[in-house]
Amino acid sequence: MSPFKITYSTLSAPPEEMHRGYESAVESVRASLGETHPIWIGDRAVQNRPTFENRSPIDRGLLIAKHQEATAADTEAAIDAAVAAFARWSRTPWQERVAILRRAAELISERRNELAALMTLEVGKNRYEALADAEESADLIRYYSQQVEDASGFDRPMGKLSPGEKTRDILKPYGVFGVIAPFNFPLALAAGMSAGALLAGNTVVFKPSPDAPTTGVKLLELLRQAGLPAGAMSYLTDSGAEVGKTMVASPKLSGIAFTGSKKVGFAIYQSFSQARPRPCFLELGGKNPTIVTANADLEKAAEGVMRGAFGFSGQKCSATSRVYVHRDVAARFRELLVGKTRNLAIGDPAKRESYTGPVINQRAYDAYQSYVEEARAGGGRILTGGKVLTEGALGNGYFVSPTIVDELPRDHRLFREELFVPFVALAPVGSLEEAIEESNRVEYGLTAGIFSEDKKEVDAFFDRVEAGILYANRTTGSTTGAWPGVNPFCGWKSSGSSGKGVCGPYYVQQFLREQSQTFIE
Repeated sequence: MSPFKITYSTLSAPPEEMHRGYESAVESVRASLGETHPIWIGDRAVQNRPTFENRSPIDRGLLIAKHQEATAADTEAAIDAAVAAFARWSRTPWQERVAILRRAAELISERRNELAALMTLEVGKNRYEALADAEESADLIRYYSQQVEDASGFDRPMGKLSPGEKTRDILKPYGVFGVIAPFNFPLALAAGMSAGALLAGNTVVFKPSPDAPTTGVKLLELLRQAGLPAGAMSYLTDSGAEVGKTMVASPKLSGIAFTGSKKVGFAIYQSFSQARPRPCFLELGGKNPTIVTANADLEKAAEGVMRGAFGFSGQKCSATSRVYVHRDVAARFRELLVGKTRNLAIGDPAKRESYTGPVINQRAYDAYQSYVEEARAGGGRILTGGKVLTEGALGNGYFVSPTIVDELPRDHRLFREELFVPFVALAPVGSLEEAIEESNRVEYGLTAGIFSEDKKEVDAFFDRVEAGILYANRTTGSTTGAWPGVNPFCGWKSSGSSGKGVCGPYYVQQFLREQSQTFIE
């Protein structure tokens, strides 16, 4: 029997052995907190900059680590180091690059408990989400490695126009990629973007989120332990935007891979290619709808929406944030959804029973409260939630209650803008046609879900909804849960820039440019 693998679709009932391993790792990681980490410029550790503190959203008194405030000069030096390392790494046979990255994937799998425990403490993921994040990181690297192997290093013979002519088509790396990662999948997204660039033969300058720098440095350590040459990946931290701005402005950077907010992503996209066209791969979030038709299994629908909206406290770009439910079944659906949401265990995410932990920081905590007040002022009715949680130990962190709102006008901004907190808005509709029109009336196009037992309705949804990742009747998360090699994760409209997604079969190719080589004997 194959070993149990936890994914975002298998977030319950893992073997008892897995629980014990994770719990032991939490104690071990707690004992190691408080270190001061350097930045890495090529193979050079730098540890004499001013530092910022990385504290846990579970307990603001818990210091995870201290990290360096990298400067613009540090960023330029890291880019120079990556430029210098590019010649060697790009000429390393693709088989060797694949072998190194596959070793890194194995190391991540071997240390998944430690990595998951760190993510729980650093960003507040419950054990199931954190273990899945570690597993996804390893699977992303394996899947991208397989893409390179299946394509024989992206080198193929072409046709000929004369008897003595030989032509090959080869994809070659660009140079140096900046990788800017978010806090919400601090290992998986950092590993996936970095692996795509590195497998293609590019070198990387990596900037983790200021809310998850310690997970970022662990990724660097594992890649180097696997055999990645020191110069192939630099690691820079700061508490603000200095590093990112310097990356984007540098003419020496060949490309950018960024996951984060639309505002920041658009600014990067608009400024990065002013001097010359350069690849800029963006994943910029979503305002993800779920449609519940009159033909839905309402128990499944309520379960799927609850999990999609409130997993990791709604801090997923794929989180379910608006629901269009047929008015004939709206009352029963609301009742089921509210009941399931009120039964969620909110608390320390390291505890086995906890489903929902904190939001990430003070900004998110304050934003949640402002959205609740705005919903009330706009005519919305809070069905459940709407409160910050300050009882006992929860008062030391950023804990809020999962919130369901109805009776908001459908043109209200809370129906249109990404919030990134545990907040979902409901609206009744009279038909599938109306629900699809409302689903498409936003600038985002990341994920969407439907619940219906009528295949014609599902087919209409698949055919007409404007989003890159679609799910029907997914009880483990109505709009969430993509996995490498299973659910290509591509943002449409303002949710992405490249038309190709992470977790999909065309990802690594984006980090390469095409060259035709013709030789005449």
